[in-house]
Amino acid sequence: MPTPPPHLAPPLLLLLCLGLASAQRHVAVQEGPLYRTEGSHVTLWCKVSGYQGPAEQNFQWSIYLPSAPEREVQIVSTADPSFPYAIYTQRVHSREIYVERVQGDAVLLHIKELQDRDAGEYECHTPNTDERYFGSYSAKMNLVVIPDSLRVTAVPQTLHKVERDSLELKCEVSKSTAQHSHVSIAWYRQRGGEAPVEVISLSRDFVLRAGGTYAQRQATGDVRLDKVGETTSKLTIYNLHPSDQGEFYCEAAEWIQDPDKSWYAMTRKRSQGTIVNVQATDKEFSVRLETEKRTYIVGEPVEFRCILEAQNVPDRYFSISWAFNSSLIASLGPNAVPVLNNEFAQREALGQLKVAKESDNVFVLKIYRLRLEDSGKYNCRVTEREKTVTGDFIDKESKRPKNIPITVLPLKAGFAVTAISRTPGVTYNESFDLQCIIKPHYPSWVPVSVTWRFQPAGSTEFHNLVTFTRDGGVQWGDRYMGFRTRTAIEKAESSNNVRLSISRASDTEAGKYQCVAELWRKNYNSSWTRLADRTSNLLEIRVLRPVTKLQVSKSKRSITLVENRPIPLNCSVKSQTSPDSHFAVLWYVHKPSDADGKLILKTTHSSAFEYGTYAEEEGLRGRLQFERSASGGLFSLTVQRAEVRDSGSYYCHVEEWLLSPNHAWYKLAEEVSGRTEVTVKQPDNRLQVNQTHRNITVLENQWVTLECQVSSRTSPSSQLSVEWYVWRPGHPEKEAVARLSRQSTLRYGDPAALGDLRGRIHMESPSLGLYLLSIQNATVRDSGVYDCRVEEWLLDPSDRWYKRAEDLSGLTTLTVKQPDPTLQVDTATANLTVQEKESFPLDCSILSRSSPESHFAVTWYNLRAKEAGGRAEEEEEEEREAVLSVGPDAVFSPETGRWEGRLRFQRLSAVLFRLTVLQAGGADSGNYSCRVEEWLADPNGVWYRLAEEESGMVAVHVQDAGSTLQSVICSNDALFYFVFFYPFPIFGILIITILLVRFKSRNSSKNSEGKNGVPLLWIKEPHLNYSPTCLEPPVLSIHPGTID
Repeated sequence: MPTPPPHLAPPLLLLLCLGLASAQRHVAVQEGPLYRTEGSHVTLWCKVSGYQGPAEQNFQWSIYLPSAPEREVQIVSTADPSFPYAIYTQRVHSREIYVERVQGDAVLLHIKELQDRDAGEYECHTPNTDERYFGSYSAKMNLVVIPDSLRVTAVPQTLHKVERDSLELKCEVSKSTAQHSHVSIAWYRQRGGEAPVEVISLSRDFVLRAGGTYAQRQATGDVRLDKVGETTSKLTIYNLHPSDQGEFYCEAAEWIQDPDKSWYAMTRKRSQGTIVNVQATDKEFSVRLETEKRTYIVGEPVEFRCILEAQNVPDRYFSISWAFNSSLIASLGPNAVPVLNNEFAQREALGQLKVAKESDNVFVLKIYRLRLEDSGKYNCRVTEREKTVTGDFIDKESKRPKNIPITVLPLKAGFAVTAISRTPGVTYNESFDLQCIIKPHYPSWVPVSVTWRFQPAGSTEFHNLVTFTRDGGVQWGDRYMGFRTRTAIEKAESSNNVRLSISRASDTEAGKYQCVAELWRKNYNSSWTRLADRTSNLLEIRVLRPVTKLQVSKSKRSITLVENRPIPLNCSVKSQTSPDSHFAVLWYVHKPSDADGKLILKTTHSSAFEYGTYAEEEGLRGRLQFERSASGGLFSLTVQRAEVRDSGSYYCHVEEWLLSPNHAWYKLAEEVSGRTEVTVKQPDNRLQVNQTHRNITVLENQWVTLECQVSSRTSPSSQLSVEWYVWRPGHPEKEAVARLSRQSTLRYGDPAALGDLRGRIHMESPSLGLYLLSIQNATVRDSGVYDCRVEEWLLDPSDRWYKRAEDLSGLTTLTVKQPDPTLQVDTATANLTVQEKESFPLDCSILSRSSPESHFAVTWYNLRAKEAGGRAEEEEEEEREAVLSVGPDAVFSPETGRWEGRLRFQRLSAVLFRLTVLQAGGADSGNYSCRVEEWLADPNGVWYRLAEEESGMVAVHVQDAGSTLQSVICSNDALFYFVFFYPFPIFGILIITILLVRFKSRNSSKNSEGKNGVPLLWIKEPHLNYSPTCLEPPVLSIHPGTID
């Protein structure tokens, strides 16, 4: 069985089986590939056979472009104006592309001006009208668009020839088509507005053939077509005739052989023309007189035509005269100005007569309104005249045809019309005759029209059925075209009896008949005047139908089923009137809330389907399956994938149809079947969620995972949505955390209530029925009682999801704690003695911490004694002073007071901090300690203080060194230089002087006092000890001297 078209085969296919088909549908399209030239008019035929349904089938044309061979581009449809895609809409609306219906099951696709983008694979598709899919519904062919390379050229010119001269004309034809093609060449002659006349042609099969006018001359050799080059052909005409005068041009066509072996002219072009004038040498001429008829009625018009047959008429001069009973009526000279005698001049002035020159060789006499005295003989005379050098005309030869006599008859006034029938009552398929008798008896040439009029049974209006026109023709009315195939009308010339015979009567012919006769007169301007009319009596024809024998089963039954199961409904015809009976079956459903049943589906007697309002409103179209047994008496309707709302009372309404004699179906009888009560239930709820309660305790910044376990579900194909809730301490109601919809779309709860939790939660389903909620970097604020609510959704037969059940899980109590503090600071005490102006360190050592991520804030304090006395007593108090604070973010407190500029902070390790006090003074003596605060960051990056500890005391004593010589000297630059620089030269001079004095004293006073052992005073060189940096005061030591 062939696959239905894609647009009729959704996942849920609607099977409309109507029994055994008598034929297989076949769609045929013109065989391809076809090669056509750009800019040409192209037609592609498509036809369908073996189909069922209406005789007029619809067609849809599409194209698959080479750039996208899998993509269908819709072009045009016979049924849907909106079918074309945008790129073809304008061309279809402007009828550049259109479909011509050749017959009901065959069409032609027209593309007026082929474009390069029209190349591709064309598909012709016929929408289904069959009882079932059987056969082919579309066919394809390829169309290739090639450039138009045909060129046809000839030199335009004007030639003047004399009778019996020769004529030679050349035409160049070229092409550059890549495909194998043939070229045909033809020469034509055209005069004025006349149709072209073929002179001679060379067919695509290289067969030389002359046109009908030139066939004899081609046989004698006077007309030739020769090829004088690769692309040039020459036309030669010997012994020119005056009739050869006109415009000559050549026309070429390029032909290609289609796959069906037929030849097709892809393109056809003509050259520019050559004007050829032929001067005649023959002066003979002839005259004939014509008119339409010989007998007329008073008031009718008449026209006489005097036709001149001669060569080269435009270059010659003729005059014509008209005569009636040998008396001159009018004459026309070479200037074509008519001159009439007195009586006919008056009638011409009244518009009753006209004398004119219609063309160079046709002259007319028209009498618009004949009189009785116009009966007689009419004739015309033609005289050739020659113009002299002075401009005067002289008569030469004169000719006249035979006389034409006409008879003008008077019109008889008053007539009567009678309608009769011998069979006023008939049954189906019998015949009856109607006669319209006109009195008096007019001759056949009297214009009388007879119209049969018909008023259908049950109607109040008459409509024209058929008219026997005044000129003897038959004109059928538009309203009742069915009469035409079974109705005969005839007019007896001798009896003026117009008979209407109708065979194979049906109820469409039942009604009242009458005939109307009209008497006419033809006016001078070819218009008609109705002189009189008469209407006959009424004839009533009764047509009876056969008696029905239709019986439908009235049995009742009840059906209870689960949703998504099919609902089988049967409708049985027990007896029928005729073996040829067809049935229309209407299926209804009645709901308790409705007063009447609603139509679901109607299958007509012609097997066409119509969906009812209930099927449209409830979306049943995709779920209905209709079948009919081969015998035709059992009909079944199946509602696939039943829904709860499909519950109700179902029944069928059967109509019996028979084919009338005029091939029109009519409804003979109808009956209603018994009812089927249908109850559709939803599947039982089996959804269960684990109800176990759990307690979870985690530390802050850890991950925690909460479980929601679905133990069982109603259907394996169901979809679940999971929503988590939390009760926070101090909150009266639970809050929605997150929802995972059945489409796996994650949606969070209220942002204001969730806060930063929204960015730290993660939902997943690692296995079927298991749903996990993970909280990253848990905080104390995440503590609470969690549970999940699970909703189970099922897909109803209309592909709509509905919530079947829901269930809650057990409670999970989540407790998030901060880490326990383990901060420990060295509490050992120490004593430290330093000299004034020296520096001393104060260490703060952390022995343990709560977390490697901890930050510390350190503050050093100084506790020293201060004195406050009165007259009676003195007491000591301790004063606590913050020396320096370093925050957890390494921000220092400002140095104030006496500490400014004397503090140096060092972090020797992650747990060892040192504060060095420079330039110690007596005021720095006292007890020192440090206080440590441990800070941690919560998962949101907010720092909080976890613990604090204080170290042991360090007692610092600063010794006062007093005022020394060294300090005095070093503190005064002038004194420093006076003591350490100036004495050296002075002592040098003094020593030299003493040595000189002593040397002289030894020489002059050897027996001086020294000899008597008296000691002398000797001052030894002083010893100087100083520091250039003045870090230590210089020490000047003067040692006591000795006496040599």
